Amino acid sequence: VKASNGKKVAIVGSGPSGLTCGAHLANLGYSVKIFEALHKAGGVLAYGIPSFRLPSSVVEDEVEYVRGLGVEIETDVLIGRTFYLKELFQECYGAVFIGTGAGLPRFPGVPGENLNGIYSANEFLFRVNLMKAHLFPEYDTPIKIGRKVVVIGAGNVTMDSARVARRLGKDVTVVYRRTEVEMPARKEEVEHGKQEGLEFRFLVSPVAFYGDEQGNVKIMRCIKMKLGEPDASGRRRPEPVEGSEFDMNVDTVIIAIGQSPNRLIPMSTRDLEITRRGTIVVDEHEKTSIEGVFAGGDATTGQATVIAAMGSGKKAAESIHRYLSSR
Repeated sequence: VKASNGKKVAIVGSGPSGLTCGAHLANLGYSVKIFEALHKAGGVLAYGIPSFRLPSSVVEDEVEYVRGLGVEIETDVLIGRTFYLKELFQECYGAVFIGTGAGLPRFPGVPGENLNGIYSANEFLFRVNLMKAHLFPEYDTPIKIGRKVVVIGAGNVTMDSARVARRLGKDVTVVYRRTEVEMPARKEEVEHGKQEGLEFRFLVSPVAFYGDEQGNVKIMRCIKMKLGEPDASGRRRPEPVEGSEFDMNVDTVIIAIGQSPNRLIPMSTRDLEITRRGTIVVDEHEKTSIEGVFAGGDATTGQATVIAAMGSGKKAAESIHRYLSSR
């Protein structure tokens, strides 16, 4: 680590992009402080990836490594609510990096999706991974998971959710509106899921959820699909088969059809340009529309990989170094 150059940088979010950016800046002699909204640092590494894929001890070691470089990490601080982005500049930070990820879940927008027992994958993984909800009452946060679990989606987060539920001893079915060929999840994740006892229902999409008198989900009404012409993603577009509706008995539904960035910072920060999808607009140097504010990771790209987020954090650190060196 270089000797301190006396310049301060604030980082919002302690996920892969924020930790990487902070580590590189600390090595360049900057005084770095990371603000994390949750009670534990690590971002998606801590709450979104199951321990059988990424042990929590590995994440904790990485966080401690960054702290060892002199980076300060303050948890339970929600920028845009606890205090605003502009206040960081009032506290003499020369630059700010936003690495808040893409943790806002998408829902299909069908009747009954607010019933009890229906979770976003984000909430499900958060409660199990970070809050240890499945060990209630030993831990304070409960989560109700019935015997018959359906996970809707086809990406890596879908597989993580399904495999976690299976490890909790549940009967788990993955429902996807296309075929296995179009699944964006890594092939090895799908194969591992099959070996662990996951069931798959392809060319099926939910159209409604129905509950009991207590408001707990019990039935998922589905429609069969067929594949039409390719859409913008290059995959064949799923089209409903008329008159093919059928019901599935369910106790718990986990919806894993994608996530987008939380808009709290853009909504509370005037002049911060975002796209229609809610991602922060940056140039090739990770600069935003506001002087001295940089951004990276899923907050700028939408849901992507940990490696991509780390690369973005490193690139932003280099840009911040150039920016502050010229001032």
